[in-house]
Amino acid sequence: MVDRFINGLPSTVHGQLFMNNPPNNGLLTTIIIFGASGDLTQRKLIPSLFNLFRKRRTPKKFQIVGFGGTAFTDEQFREHLYKGMKDHAGYEFTDEEWNVFAPNLHYLSGKYTEASDFQKLAETLTSLEDGEANRLFYMALPPTLFPAIIDNLDASGQLHENGTWRRVVLEKPFGTDLASAITLNKQVHKALNENQIYRIDHYLGKETVQNILFTRFANTIFEPIWNRTYIDHVQITVAEKVGLEHRAGFYDSVGVLRDMFQNHLLQLLTLVAMEPPASFSASHLRNEKVKVLSAVQPMTPEQVSANTVRGQYKGYRSEDQVNPNSTTPTYAALRLYINNWRWKGVPFYLRSGKNLAEKQSQIIIQFKEPPLAMFPMQTMKPNMLVLYLQPDEGLHVRFEAKAPDTVSETRSVDMEFHYSEAFGETAIPRSYERLLLDAIQGDASLFTRADEVETAWSLIDPILQTWETHQTPSLAGYKPGSWGPTEAYDLLARDGRRWLNAEASMMLEK
Repeated sequence: MVDRFINGLPSTVHGQLFMNNPPNNGLLTTIIIFGASGDLTQRKLIPSLFNLFRKRRTPKKFQIVGFGGTAFTDEQFREHLYKGMKDHAGYEFTDEEWNVFAPNLHYLSGKYTEASDFQKLAETLTSLEDGEANRLFYMALPPTLFPAIIDNLDASGQLHENGTWRRVVLEKPFGTDLASAITLNKQVHKALNENQIYRIDHYLGKETVQNILFTRFANTIFEPIWNRTYIDHVQITVAEKVGLEHRAGFYDSVGVLRDMFQNHLLQLLTLVAMEPPASFSASHLRNEKVKVLSAVQPMTPEQVSANTVRGQYKGYRSEDQVNPNSTTPTYAALRLYINNWRWKGVPFYLRSGKNLAEKQSQIIIQFKEPPLAMFPMQTMKPNMLVLYLQPDEGLHVRFEAKAPDTVSETRSVDMEFHYSEAFGETAIPRSYERLLLDAIQGDASLFTRADEVETAWSLIDPILQTWETHQTPSLAGYKPGSWGPTEAYDLLARDGRRWLNAEASMMLEK
């Protein structure tokens, strides 16, 4: 365990001082990962936990126990994870650091539906912990396995708190529609209280996503104009340059709405549109997010036809593991309205897709044009605030300035903030680092609550049903490497608007 080895770590990691005091300095904390032999554990979870360990942000006493179907010994498990670290860590580390961390890694093979294997897990944990310990159970698995695992944990007495804490992290997707999400919530609530459940969406762990709240509420220049009086519309884009990669079989069964909109894009919508919470406590923050989703009216089939676009990139049906007759959308664009005092009448345009022109996640707040053309030969364009979430993380403000040596010509100029310039190239940590640390510390602010999940599905369900039942609007094709189908441009053109494809140079229209 860590307390036996942490004194062997150097006082700095590649020139960076260890930061913060480790949380939960009292009892041992055990992190149990179900699906520990899988891709998520190797690529994301262990690199994040190891980096937290290097920064001394993990509990002083902690260990990680993997549970999976692959027959690993402890040493084979460590070698498997070490290879993943070399391939996917994204930061430099030494063998000395890994050798201090690795003895905290243990493994147990078993089946997720076998009660006897969970009894064996309970006995293994008791032996490793040698006394009272806190436990964080991480489900790095499909949601269909959640109920069986939680039932077996409950039956084997592993969820009883008795002065310690027990928390369960559930990976997305949480259900495949509203009915399945409700059923899944009921199943997990049989054994767990809501405050023990951490439904993870890695998007909320991104520094740039969290900065949406800081941009709004830590700066008095924005909030007074953050409403229908001054804002013309909002565009939220999460574009992926890659295609299906290794997810073809999974993706063809879910499509872009289930994969991206129900979680990522609606989460971004809530952060942009929410009212100021009374505090940044988990309950206050999540209350405001649910209010936003509740103010978006679910669409009728007629409204789905008028306010959505679905597309599929050309060549998708020829991809390995994809049904040759598949109608699964790889692109979607939605127009949503939030029916409350702040946002009444302001359209929110959301789009996401695969095989697009570039990888890009951004939020554009376009303000209204000045109400009066005061200057002759006026060519002023609307002011704009752009929140760049990735890859060039930062914030841009477009405003008008008088062109020198002219009578009254104006030109759009851009004021920029880049994370890499202000804080260094390696300043932004992995999103899983923040979320894992929050789960260990018991801060649920960046995790979704049961009612939030169900409300989000209530908005997506009518769209899915219309697309899949009525096949409307028709499935539009688009060329890989483009910005999506022309129908998506028509959606905005009918409102006298257009999509803005992100670089500042394009936005400034120089």
